[in-house]
Amino acid sequence: MQTLEFQLQGPYVELNQLLKLCGLCDSGGAGKVIVAEGNVRVNGKTELRKTCKIVAGQKVRLGDVEIRVVAE
Repeated sequence: MQTLEFQLQGPYVELNQLLKLCGLCDSGGAGKVIVAEGNVRVNGKTELRKTCKIVAGQKVRLGDVEIRVVAE
């Protein structure tokens, strides 16, 4: 499994934008599709809300990639 660390630039980042910023998809729109298909897990639970607010301390997983969100 590949682990990425994402430094938050504010209080939160929307889930679809996080996928884009980490290079896991080409655009926020593509990120929305990935989330809608049920392919993303947040803290171990499937997340279907495309613009779910992700805050520091959460872990997001897509396939074999885990993103750890940390405060700046």
